[in-house]
Amino acid sequence: MATPPPRSFPDDTGADIFVREYPTAVVPDAPGYLATRPPLLVLRVPGIEEEYEARVRRVLNALVEPLDDAGKLVPYAILQAGSDTDLLAEAAGNRLGFGIPGNMTPDRFPDFELLRDVVDHVRASPGDRAGPGAKVLRDHAYRQRADRGGLPGLLWSLGGKDAPPGAGFRGWLLRTWWLSITRTFPRWYWARRKTTRLVRPGRLSLNRRPRWLGAELNVRRSREDLFEVMAAVAARQAPRLALPPDHPRHAEALQAIDQLLLRALLADLGRPPVGRLTPRRRRRSARPVILVEMPRYATEGAQAAERFLRAFHQASRTASGPGPLVIAVGQISDTLLAELDPEECNLSQAGLLLHEDARRPVLTRLREEPFSRPGLPVRKVSPRRFRLSWRAQTAVVAGTTALAVSLLGIGGVAVLGDPWPDTSCAGGDTAVTERDEPVPVEPRKWYEEALAQIDKQNEEADRLAEDLGRTVRTVVHFGSDRPTDRTGTLFDGTIPELRGLAMWQRDLLKGADANISSVPLRLDVRTTGKGFKNAEEEAEKLVEEIREADRRGRADHRTVIGVLAFAQSKDETRNALEILEKENVPVVGTTATADEMLVSQNHWPTTPLNSHEARMAAAFAHTSNIVARQDGKDGCAPARHAVVVQNSGDLYSWSLADKFVKEFPGDEEQLVNFSQEGDFGNSPAGTPKVTSASELADTVCKALRKEKGETFVYWSARARDFTAFVDAFDNQGTCVKDGLTVVGGNELTNVALTGKYADKTWLRLYHSAHRLPHTDGKASDKTEQFVKRYDDFVAGPPERDPWQHDGHSAVSYDAFHVLSQAVDDARSGKEVHRSAVLTALRSGIEFEGATGYVGKPASHNMPPADKVLVLLKQSDDKPVVVGVCGAYEQGVKSQDQGPLCAQ
Repeated sequence: MATPPPRSFPDDTGADIFVREYPTAVVPDAPGYLATRPPLLVLRVPGIEEEYEARVRRVLNALVEPLDDAGKLVPYAILQAGSDTDLLAEAAGNRLGFGIPGNMTPDRFPDFELLRDVVDHVRASPGDRAGPGAKVLRDHAYRQRADRGGLPGLLWSLGGKDAPPGAGFRGWLLRTWWLSITRTFPRWYWARRKTTRLVRPGRLSLNRRPRWLGAELNVRRSREDLFEVMAAVAARQAPRLALPPDHPRHAEALQAIDQLLLRALLADLGRPPVGRLTPRRRRRSARPVILVEMPRYATEGAQAAERFLRAFHQASRTASGPGPLVIAVGQISDTLLAELDPEECNLSQAGLLLHEDARRPVLTRLREEPFSRPGLPVRKVSPRRFRLSWRAQTAVVAGTTALAVSLLGIGGVAVLGDPWPDTSCAGGDTAVTERDEPVPVEPRKWYEEALAQIDKQNEEADRLAEDLGRTVRTVVHFGSDRPTDRTGTLFDGTIPELRGLAMWQRDLLKGADANISSVPLRLDVRTTGKGFKNAEEEAEKLVEEIREADRRGRADHRTVIGVLAFAQSKDETRNALEILEKENVPVVGTTATADEMLVSQNHWPTTPLNSHEARMAAAFAHTSNIVARQDGKDGCAPARHAVVVQNSGDLYSWSLADKFVKEFPGDEEQLVNFSQEGDFGNSPAGTPKVTSASELADTVCKALRKEKGETFVYWSARARDFTAFVDAFDNQGTCVKDGLTVVGGNELTNVALTGKYADKTWLRLYHSAHRLPHTDGKASDKTEQFVKRYDDFVAGPPERDPWQHDGHSAVSYDAFHVLSQAVDDARSGKEVHRSAVLTALRSGIEFEGATGYVGKPASHNMPPADKVLVLLKQSDDKPVVVGVCGAYEQGVKSQDQGPLCAQ
């Protein structure tokens, strides 16, 4: 009897990181991470014939091992193609639905089962070249649904035999009355409901956009029902399916069917949404996993396996909601490789990418040598278990609520709704911003003052090293260019960030005399050009300097031990992180928030990611009163429509916009690309491209008039472009009567607090921030203490400082604290090595910070767990907090902060 393949993962380069991150990607510590759609991962296995097959089985066994313990721990499917005509999408749905762990969701696949039944009927009749008609498909699909039980099954069984016995009046009565109740009407109603679910909305629906199947098949005629649509599909594909299996048109038909089935499965796997509001959502505690065994190229089954990967790649582009983790193990053809255009990386990077939304598949090439020795075990996943199903708990909650309502005597109000709904505007009725007039800004003076303070403190660090023999090291800060004018300073947050860094360095050096175990740090401030355009070049220079210092072999107070960067998410800064990773340089981030910045296992962000910010903003816009009511009515109402302004050539902007569009549950989002430079990168097809602020103002004005209320602007582009838009919208003047509501990201904080929009009384502006204002009652003692020290640090009266309420200084202060504490923990005698600093960061740093509680990340290289994120509205005297999620002090948790913070 042959020895089974070892159930351990090959110990290739970076495998330790991959086996640690893989279970966390399936069952993350924070449920919110289940909302991402991880990339398609291809693990390329070397070898030929029996050797290849054994290696593929070894990797698959290692990936399955943590998901099963005498039964599935999470929903998973292993796909193995027996022939080139197999539909692996059908196999995936069938196997995911079998043996689902008790009381876990998603546990229903109605869209997939319906399309599977239709497809099976079409494939079972290859001789019918015209394809079955709509009525035949409907009757067959409904009979299959009835066979699965439930109310349709009960009604069907009550109908008795297909042909009612007896003639005369009794037979006529059975045929026209009893069967109408038990079969005809239920079948008609079921087909109608499926049409509104999959193809087009009902006539009374406020959301007029086509449903996923209607959009997928580009259905134009509004009267077409589901089975007419599917009959048209069958008419196109049936003649091709009748051709020999080796005919190219037969393969095209299978590809179309595979993609349709897989798209239906993705729609089902996207429900329920991630969150904690309902029993069904809470039971979504793990990510479904699909593992694909790739036969050797040109062998039987290879076409079916590649067809599935191609279908998944295509279907994922239009699917929304939480996605499964799909991993293909084996070799793929050069043709498919070119179609997928994957991002090649090692196992450690692949493990990190499993946690984020990725636009491209990922390819990792395994080497032969690790297969010759024992591998690494993969820990078993441990998802949360529930005793009751979501249906049972929902029934209990509903019954308890009904009883409570009846006992309280408010049943009438519960049925009729609140006769006096709250229409007060979130954050207050006024749309006036904080300051009466813009604050005078002296950019060069303030920048030089902060730099001079850092230079002075560096001299003190040099003295500690040279005169007292203390262990001192250097930290590099990568910033943008030196400010040259007022507007440039407002838009990039450089000055408050430098101030925060200088403040932590001052505190560190002030305590150095008493705390001899600490490592005083020098701060080497380096510019990377306007908008970080030279970030890659500067990263290369630093790497070369570090290599040269390592060759010399002597460390001193000028030895670089880590990096603080970056303040913005751009392609250049993301590439710079990858460059720094080559030399294992520890990097602690400041305010770069794009999920796509998570490309390095040596980079630790300190602020919540775009995915978290978009989720919170979408919930806020849809549930809070932020849009002025129409027809002269006072107060505000929740938003139902969004105009999303992005710059597709800017990593931060398209990342935030993409995630917001997926999260916003309103009726419609209109996406607009805006770049005054005309750089749109890979702009989505059909999206308007606008280069003029006045043209954008016209576009937004038209959207406001079209929707007639309940429309707002979600702004993900940069602050400089926002200022241009606001000025143009004000100059146009035709749409300012009812005001304009804008919700934006932390980027707008750079300029909103300065009073730049003080005279725009029509503007109702909400934006995110990374700490609570010290004037808010929830602000921690540490936050209040930081603001007081910040006021002391800044020369002049606090009310004249434009960034007193801004979070950039607090974020950089805490980021420097994180890196400093890691350096202290890494010290061994008089030595401090970068590798030890990385180990300390991976172990996690915890403290009460200026931004709130800084805890250990939920998983490797992620922001601190439950990091605070605040939504502010600019008012007439101070910023008003309209939403806060996360640990603004130790012990506070998002799960206790209401629906806005549901993960």
